[in-house]
Amino acid sequence: MNFEDLSTLRPDLAFIAHWVPNGAHVLDVGCGDGAMLSYLGSDKRCTGYGIEIDDHKLLESAARGVDVIQHDMEKGLGIFGDNSFDTVLCLSSLQMMQHVEALLRDIVRVGAEAIVSFPNFAYWPHRVALLRGRMPVSRSLPYQWYDTPNVRCATIFDFEELAEECGLEVLERVALVGGRPVSVLPNLRGSLAVFRLRKKAGPTP
Repeated sequence: MNFEDLSTLRPDLAFIAHWVPNGAHVLDVGCGDGAMLSYLGSDKRCTGYGIEIDDHKLLESAARGVDVIQHDMEKGLGIFGDNSFDTVLCLSSLQMMQHVEALLRDIVRVGAEAIVSFPNFAYWPHRVALLRGRMPVSRSLPYQWYDTPNVRCATIFDFEELAEECGLEVLERVALVGGRPVSVLPNLRGSLAVFRLRKKAGPTP
């Protein structure tokens, strides 16, 4: 898969891919159809694994040539040691987890850096829907309230607070709409939040 293919399929992934260094060892937590890892392997010479629980998506990832492990992310990442990866991706998956804080801590344990994305619940069309008395439905939140896999709703500000509580340093933060960054009022105008994180350095003895 080349960059043009990825941009057409998932513009958000195409933007995020710029944050992954060439040749990085990558873990993609909730890798879905494997498009991201397929691109990173073919175009940026990255190595690594995907984690996915859904049978159909697992087969799609394998068909793309991605090394994928079937594993329930709710059980944590204990199968990997500390700092096993240069970059850990968790893209549009964190909001589907019951135990978000525990998974986030595990992600930064196994990776030197982490890139996390999630639908921004504070996006203005979502606010308008709530003012009308309805649950939001949008490109970033495409499900009806009764069949959504999302169990957590967060805003950019909410996640910043969680990162601080978890002792994480925010290296970069971007709000996207259609794969393009929003610079003005990102918590209002961005549909997808993307964070690049790492553990804060401990105090010097």
